[in-house]
Order: sequence, then structure tokens, then C-alpha cells
Amino acid sequence: MLAAACHRANPALQRVIQLMRAGRNLLDLFYEELRRTDLTQDQQRQQGDSKQERGAMNIEKATRKYETWLAKRIPLLRSDLNLKHKSMREAVFPFLRATFYRWSQLWPKVCPTAAKAPVVLAVGDLHVENFGTWRDIEGRLIWGINDLDEVNFMPYTIDLVRLSTSAHLAIDAAHLTLGKKDACDSILKGYRDGLVAGGRAIVLGERHHWLRELARSEARNPFTFWEKMQALPTWRQPVPKSALKALARLMPEAGLKYRIAHRIAGLGSLGRERYVAIADWRGGKIAREAKALVTSAYVWALDGKGTSDILYQDIIDRAVRCPDPFVQLRGRWIIRRLAPDCSRVELSSLPKEHDEVRLLYEMGWETANVHLGSKSALKAVLSDLRKRPMNWLHEASQAMAKATVEDWKEWKAAGRRAAHKR
Repeated sequence: MLAAACHRANPALQRVIQLMRAGRNLLDLFYEELRRTDLTQDQQRQQGDSKQERGAMNIEKATRKYETWLAKRIPLLRSDLNLKHKSMREAVFPFLRATFYRWSQLWPKVCPTAAKAPVVLAVGDLHVENFGTWRDIEGRLIWGINDLDEVNFMPYTIDLVRLSTSAHLAIDAAHLTLGKKDACDSILKGYRDGLVAGGRAIVLGERHHWLRELARSEARNPFTFWEKMQALPTWRQPVPKSALKALARLMPEAGLKYRIAHRIAGLGSLGRERYVAIADWRGGKIAREAKALVTSAYVWALDGKGTSDILYQDIIDRAVRCPDPFVQLRGRWIIRRLAPDCSRVELSSLPKEHDEVRLLYEMGWETANVHLGSKSALKAVLSDLRKRPMNWLHEASQAMAKATVEDWKEWKAAGRRAAHKR
């Protein structure tokens, strides 16, 4: 109203008012740009702080600290540990498999949104080569998650992100050929469908004939398998009495004579004690294995927070699947039968023609089978899944794949530096 009055009274004054308004608009723009610049600088400082925080303990230091922590709890085999370190340098996929302790450190910082999720009894060290077969109490061939060494109470998302990240890295290494987003979508769909359906054990019979064919390989040929077992070197050093007692309890009869051999297997647990008892029994070979267990590396990464209990047997007993009656927790040892059809399935052993989308869907479903053991968390998990944006799993997996590759390159460079010093 004042401006209108001034315009009627004096057109020259109106021009002055217009110039003042223009100046005020320019000033507003200036302050808005200044605010945005300050905000961007704050974000950059936060990102820098995050990188500095992650960099405060690089992969070398993390590995030293974790192995020191581990050695205080169980004996470590130095020659096997050296082999593990060498394998970690060879390619990024084995590096991922060998470094769940580092993953547990990084993923809440790299993927903070994904890491905030309902807690279940989770696998932790899940990846596309942590699946295999075994026989259930009825003698049926079962397919599912093979290794549960790192089980603990964790956000359900840790298993999905790690499994999908491993698929990303397997695609980069040409072990899988489908698109990365398709891989994540297949895993997530299988997981969601499995939860909604209440789970179902993956029995390789009338329902999963195609997966049964995938699980067959030359390594599972009985002749090839037992030839490898016979070639294992005899262990000449003392064996803990608790391991011998646990192995004896899993033999088919008391007093059976057997040879203790040293077996190098896996990557995450490489360096721990692992004893194989091989015997002749009623016309053929049999084998039992005792592997040392310890508190999950997830607890180490959280500076001791969480349960220090070994939860291997808990997850077997609670999961929706048909367990292997020969897998038993005995003190600090996990005891199992070794046989041609009771082992891990490697991607390199799969036939050239296979349905990768379907395979990853089943991996997602089996992950749901395990998480369904945490019945009280089911409602919260489904609710959390519905709230997440469409591509959350793919984006989180991309971020973790990038962080893993950076760590791997650093580990390789450290190996070269150490070699030059020698």
C-alpha cells in the first residue's frame, strides 16, 4: 500500500523502491549461495572425517590387531596363516572371503543406512561360495549355507549386503555373467519370498532337480574325493585331547583306528586348527573333521560388544532347514563328516550352462531360511524391507565392493613393499 501511494505521489520514488528490491533479492541470493557453500563444506568435512576414521586403521593394522586378538583365544598355525595372507593378495574375491573381520569394521561406516536394521541371528560371513550340500537324517541331499563360523546377532541386512557384494565381485571376475543389479534383485526377491512363505528347506529331490545337477562336479566323484583325502599329509604334532575326544564321538563305532591328517580349506578360518581323522570302515573310507571355533569377528569389530558365545549350534537348531546330523558343536570344536556329497560348491565347478538368476534367488531364499530362526524379529524385518528404497541393496553392494577393492589394492601394495625389504 505504501509503494502504491508513493507511485501515485512520485514516479521517481517508485524507481528507487524497485532498485532497493532488486538489491535485496541479490543479497538474498548471495546469502543463499553462502549457506549452500557452508553446507557443502560441512558435508565434505564429514566425508573427510569418515575417511580419516576408516583410514585410522588400515587393512594391515586391522589384520594384525584381529590376529593378535584371535591368538589370545585359540592357537594359530603360522604356515596356514601365511598362506591365507598370500591368497588374500591373489584376487579380490578370495580377499573378501578371508576378511570378514575387516568387513565388520567397514560396513557400518560405508553403509550406515543399510546397517541400521532389525537384528537377527545372522551368518555374517556370507558369500556366493558359502553354499554346499549335505545329507540329512533321512539320507536326502540338501543344499544350503555351508559355513556358519561367524554367526552372531547382527542386522539382517549384513547377510544380504555381503552376499550381494560377493556377487558383484564374482561378476567382475567373470565367475558370474549376469548384470550386477539383476544379481541383487534376484537375491532380494528370493529372500523376501522366503520370509513371506515361512521358509522351506532346499531338498535336492523332486523340487530342485536343476540344482542337483548344478551341485554335481568332478570334485564330488567318490574316487577323486578319496584320492585327495588320502593325499593329505599326516599330522605329526600333538592333537588337543578335546579334539580327539570330539572326533571319536562322531565315529561309527568305538575304538576305530584312524589317521590324523592336516587339511587346508576355506579362507576365513585358514590359520586355525583343523584336524581330519581318516579311517577304513567296513569296506570303504570315512572321514571326520574337527575345526577350532572362536567368538565371531563381528564382536571384535565392535570392541567386545555383543555376545561372545559361539552360536554355531544355535543357528543350526533354529533355522528352517534339514540339518546335517553329523555337524555338531563339541566345546570349541565344530565336528563334521567329510564325504563326496558333503562339501562346499565352488562357482568354478558349476557347468557352463546354468541359470544364475535362479541360483541367486535360491541363495536369497536360503538366507531367509536361516533368518527365520529369529521368529520374534520377522515382523520388524518385513516392515523394514518395505520401507527401503528400490535399489538400496544394489547401491550398498556397490559401495562395499568399492571399499573392498580399495582394501585389497592396499593389501597387495603392502605385500610388495614387504617383499622388497626382504
